[in-house]
Amino acid sequence: MTNKERSIVHMDLDTFFVSCERLMDSRLNNRPVLIGGTSDRGVVASCSYEARKFGIHSAMPMRMAKQLCPEAIILRGNSGIYTKYSKLVTEVVADTVPLYEKSSIDEFYIDLTGMDQFFGCHQLASELRQKIIRETGLPISFGLSVNKTVSKIATGQAKPNNEIQIDKGTEKYFLAPLSVRKIPMVGEKTYNSLCDLGIKRIKTIQEMPVDMMVKVFGKSGGSIWKKANGIDNTPVVKYQERKSISTERTFDKDTTDVCKLRSIVIAMTENLIFQLRRGNKLTACVSFKIRYSDFQTYTKQKSIPYSASDEAILPIVMELYKSLYQRRLLVRLVGVKFSNLVNGGHQVNLFDDNDKMLNLYQAMDKMREKHGDRAVIRAAGMGAKTIHRSNPFDGEPPPLLANRRS
Repeated sequence: MTNKERSIVHMDLDTFFVSCERLMDSRLNNRPVLIGGTSDRGVVASCSYEARKFGIHSAMPMRMAKQLCPEAIILRGNSGIYTKYSKLVTEVVADTVPLYEKSSIDEFYIDLTGMDQFFGCHQLASELRQKIIRETGLPISFGLSVNKTVSKIATGQAKPNNEIQIDKGTEKYFLAPLSVRKIPMVGEKTYNSLCDLGIKRIKTIQEMPVDMMVKVFGKSGGSIWKKANGIDNTPVVKYQERKSISTERTFDKDTTDVCKLRSIVIAMTENLIFQLRRGNKLTACVSFKIRYSDFQTYTKQKSIPYSASDEAILPIVMELYKSLYQRRLLVRLVGVKFSNLVNGGHQVNLFDDNDKMLNLYQAMDKMREKHGDRAVIRAAGMGAKTIHRSNPFDGEPPPLLANRRS
């Protein structure tokens, strides 16, 4: 199906975390609100539009944000509440449209192609937006166009709490005057590189040969050029609530070695959480499986607030492990599974972690990318290969060790 035949809506909840907090406490309305780590070493996870007027933005150190806006109200955040409202909005969308993609905890792509002959795509999208506002109390904006890129950029222009339709054939005119920073795949580093070349507006990229962009930025340069020209054939991928990743370990010899078992479970879990972050995913459901020598298999799961954090997920896995493990029986297999995945990376955990912890995650993941998944492991997880004697049921997550490979 060509671009000209498509009708794609991008919907995004406005300052989602802040909006959820305001539903819980109306005294926060019209006030500058910051959500994140409350200490000086904390990081801003989300901020209200009132706070943004002071130059505050997501991922900014909390100390700097407080200097820019001393009167701001600072909240640690409640990931359980945000997960609840994300699921409420998802239910409204699922009950209304035939095909949608949940691209993160607070945004959706909806394919309304062909619906114009029945209702009118803009009317249907507008009615859905009003339904979400009415049933959840959350403000939401949308952009409607022929593809995902233009619709996402249009949503950004519609905010706060509004809607924009970009008519077919006008995509380039709409995009031309906007900053290149509005292009979805242009991050801070690429933006600075473009500015160094004197490229600040999308119109400049539109006027450049695609070969020049490829020469300077490689393969991504071609993608940026296409997006700048309103070209994007990416389909809306049907959302699967039960999408999951998992890992299992079957022992060569059935075991009752509690130290070995605990080490292996920790190592498996840590690696799976790394896979989450590498795929820019969050999980809302953690499962643990154990199979004994008589082939009796038990599985237990627990719903959690969306997360991709070792500190949030590992204790849950260990809790499930302890509830299923019976020391008197030989163990044949253990497994860990994360389901109910959505895109969203680490943002939802910013209010739990200070900048030191975020830097630690980034450093760990870079080492794993370069040297392998086992390049950085917890001390207690080293027993997955070498057994260490330790208390298998310590309450706190074990410390980290760097294991640089030659």
